[in-house]
Amino acid sequence: MTKLEGDRRSILGVASLFVSVVVTSAGCREKSADRSMIPPKTAPSASASSAPPPAASASFYATRFSKRPSVPAMTEAGRALFFDPALSRSKKLACATCHDPRFAYGPPNDRATQLGGPDMNQDGLRAVPSLRYLEKLPAFTEHLYEESKGESVDQGPTGGHGWDGRANSTHDQARLPLTSPFEMANDSVSSVVDTVSHAAYAPRFSEAFGDDVFADPKRAENAVLMALEVFQQSPKDFYPYHSRFDEWLRQKAKLTAQEERGLSLFNDPKKGNCASCHPSLVRRGAFPGFSDFGFVAVGAPRNAAISANKDPAFFDLGLCGPLRTDLSAEKKYCGAFRAPTLRNITLRRVFFHNGVFHRLEDVLEFYAERDTNPKKWFPKKPDGTVDVYNDVPPDYRANIEQTPPFGRKPGEQPALTRAEIRDMLAFLGTLTDADLAANPAKP
Repeated sequence: MTKLEGDRRSILGVASLFVSVVVTSAGCREKSADRSMIPPKTAPSASASSAPPPAASASFYATRFSKRPSVPAMTEAGRALFFDPALSRSKKLACATCHDPRFAYGPPNDRATQLGGPDMNQDGLRAVPSLRYLEKLPAFTEHLYEESKGESVDQGPTGGHGWDGRANSTHDQARLPLTSPFEMANDSVSSVVDTVSHAAYAPRFSEAFGDDVFADPKRAENAVLMALEVFQQSPKDFYPYHSRFDEWLRQKAKLTAQEERGLSLFNDPKKGNCASCHPSLVRRGAFPGFSDFGFVAVGAPRNAAISANKDPAFFDLGLCGPLRTDLSAEKKYCGAFRAPTLRNITLRRVFFHNGVFHRLEDVLEFYAERDTNPKKWFPKKPDGTVDVYNDVPPDYRANIEQTPPFGRKPGEQPALTRAEIRDMLAFLGTLTDADLAANPAKP
């Protein structure tokens, strides 16, 4: 028996994954790798402890409808909304246009950012993220403390929806694209509600929430946002946990020797060190989502394909702006973006918050060679020196992550060889969900 197989058997034995479908956001999780072992051949509960929702969210969930809506009814009403382009000002942009289910609810093409706006000619600031495997995403906190370490270690900013974590719930997040001038471009959510009230699927809302659901504007708005939120809690659609890696965890499939090597490199803190931000272990009976939901500044190169970047004075700094404004004074956060899930990562054609890379292999090479061969990734300045971390102003470049595989000197050997990168790519391919692997779509 290999060491990897032994490690798996010592931490797993989980026959199936049970996740409760809830309307509220999932609770906090431990950020760094939990090394506690789960005895073999046990089936622990996968329900997570949840922190009380903020007052605004509590008020939202306390909305009184004349009929108590069921999860199936809200799910189907939300599904109708998600695929309806009429909800946009242009009448051409649905949620599913950018979050295509064929691509794990991520972008269907290799554009750095997607087009939207009133005339569908406005490009955004950031790459579209996948909406799969966000069911355990906690509300944003500036200071996460680990229970396993006696709540004494501050893990820093964690959670929240979007690259900058500025939306604490899925219904808060839904408001953002509906009214964004370079996305669906509506004047208000109220105008969206008016469209819904006249849509062919409007009876679904009456059946779910009561015949008077559209009588009160605020109640109707909450019904629309709640339906979108509950739809995105659908296990079959958004967190099926049926990749080949999941089957390996269930001891129903095997990894190839190359995939096993890739997993070892992925976890090795001196090599890929990927698990420090993208945990790969089962925790408290729950299968890994491959994101700790923390924030990190990796110093990705500036992307000239983004229109806003034509202004040399413009910088997208994630946590400290420009879209998020409440942390603009916290300069130590400038350049940091939330770590995305790596599930279904091989289906993507744009990587990092600015979509600067179009091949996963380039991403891994960048991680390995960012500091050992910076001239490969960053442009030269007029004086001939390399403008490293050129998408972050010089005053904030001290924020750039330097832990392995980063932190080496120019000319040194990178943390990963080309062969090791190929092994990691093979492992990452095991994270593609079975429904998407069986019916591959092309951008």
